[in-house]
Amino acid sequence: MTFGLARREVRPKVPLRPGEGERHHLTSIEGLAALSLDALSSVAYGPESIVLVLVAAGTGALTATLPITLVITALLVVLVISYGQVIAVHPDGGGAYAVAKKDLGPRSSLLAAASLVVDYVLTVAVSLAAGAAALASAFPALGSHLLAVCLGGLALLTAVNLRGITESARVLMLPTVLFIVSILGIIVIGLLRAHPAAVVGTAQPVHATEALGVLLILKAFSAGCSALTGVEAIANGVPTFREPRVKRAQRTELMLGALLGLMLVGLAVLIRRDHVAPRGGVTVLAQLTAGSYGTGWAFYATNIVVTLVLLFAANTSFGGLPVLMSLLARDHRLPHVFGLRAERPVYRYGVVALALLSAVLLIAVEADTQKLIPLFAIGVFIGFSISQIGLVRHWATQRPPGWLRRAVVNGIGALLTTLAGLILLTTKFLEGAWVVVVAVPLMMLLFARIQRYYAAVGAELGLGQIPPPPQRGTASLVIVPIGEVSKLAQHALTAALALGDEVVAVAVHADPDKARILRETWDRWNPGVRLDIIDSPHRSLVEPVVEYVQQAASGGRQIAVLIPEVEPKHRRYEILQNQRGILLATVLRARTDVAVCMLPYRLKL
Repeated sequence: MTFGLARREVRPKVPLRPGEGERHHLTSIEGLAALSLDALSSVAYGPESIVLVLVAAGTGALTATLPITLVITALLVVLVISYGQVIAVHPDGGGAYAVAKKDLGPRSSLLAAASLVVDYVLTVAVSLAAGAAALASAFPALGSHLLAVCLGGLALLTAVNLRGITESARVLMLPTVLFIVSILGIIVIGLLRAHPAAVVGTAQPVHATEALGVLLILKAFSAGCSALTGVEAIANGVPTFREPRVKRAQRTELMLGALLGLMLVGLAVLIRRDHVAPRGGVTVLAQLTAGSYGTGWAFYATNIVVTLVLLFAANTSFGGLPVLMSLLARDHRLPHVFGLRAERPVYRYGVVALALLSAVLLIAVEADTQKLIPLFAIGVFIGFSISQIGLVRHWATQRPPGWLRRAVVNGIGALLTTLAGLILLTTKFLEGAWVVVVAVPLMMLLFARIQRYYAAVGAELGLGQIPPPPQRGTASLVIVPIGEVSKLAQHALTAALALGDEVVAVAVHADPDKARILRETWDRWNPGVRLDIIDSPHRSLVEPVVEYVQQAASGGRQIAVLIPEVEPKHRRYEILQNQRGILLATVLRARTDVAVCMLPYRLKL
């Protein structure tokens, strides 16, 4: 029977490893919790970013918050529709990277990958910093410990994601529901009230420093666009959904767009109606919460929920970036270790790398949200534009039914996102966006260099070519370092005799009397293997063995060194064992070309 053509019912069933199977993938609701919290939680800092810019023109300029938010919401609608198409065209995930690689060429894909990596790292840092600020709004005593709160939240989130994305989704379900209900409650109750129930924070004098002109409106728009980050994460994480993956991911994208648009517009209406201006010690969202719920238990509960969701919003990056890094590793643009999965469907090296980069960034800016916002949306808007342009190219090339309508939608999206990205770059360049402008090309260079290295290695190894048949040279030799005659030596020699044509045991001794006793014991044992005893006056073990191996290999003979190593049953006893075998193996690999094998002898203790 031809391999791969067996009838389905007669194929052997292979037991699934822990973490595999549909049960360990996401439903639509779980996907909303695991991959959408970044975008949903942006209502905590997106509207506030608009207010902080507009207030420079006085409190009267805050009325522009609503029309700016409506423009941002319209852009959100275009993005949601577009990423629904990205999900259908690229069900293997990767988002803008997958689109660029297929439809725009290698350079564009490098740009998309670099911008997405920057965006994911910044998403974690911004979410944690904003969460700490929200908590300090309810509990002012934490205001001087924001960095510690952020790093603690990062450690918790990393631990949860190392367990697997499904487990993290289940953990995030309750906070996500409570957050959505709390924000919608703020909007509904706030609109029903004739005036705010309470005012929190300390009043700050507002001095108009510039007129409400086009430039200020563009700055406010660019700041508010931080609310759109995270929209692409679902498209990047399609492989984590259950079957049918495409439909589930598209449904999740639509739910995200509807909830985010509703919350942004609702909060903007409240800000405009109540003339909410920045106040000392609290966030704008905390002011709106107090205006709707008062300062009782509901105020504190809502701020705690908002804090938890902002902390967990970084989970979007933990769900998306490791998958993206695995795709880059598969394309030889990152070390292949990032493509390895643990027993659970988790790319743990990607999770750890994201956590370390985010921790460094948080420490560098001392967990200050406002220092991170200017860097935040640049990378993601580069990805937005690339994905839109790539889809236009895809529709124009493939021309499926209805391709023109889809191409027009993506073309409009590409125009809008490119315009928004240019506005972000020009208005925030001196405020910190220049860091992203430097980081993205450097990352592209890194990806390209890694790819060139793998290509050179592949050429040297002759990958993809049929090599000449292997040639058998002289008889092989297996060298076994031993200390004394024991069951360990018997175990090693038995294995060595099965591996090579000739076996020789090597012992190193500094004491002539001990060397004589070993020789006599060996002769009485008579294992049928030659024993060479090396004199070492300086009591060095590693160097004499290495020199012996180098001399044996000098004639071009195939040499293998078999090093027996005692392994206790319990890890707590490992430190009590002699580690010279590991040291010898390390030096042999560094200084010779022989095959080095570690042979375990497992104790019952």
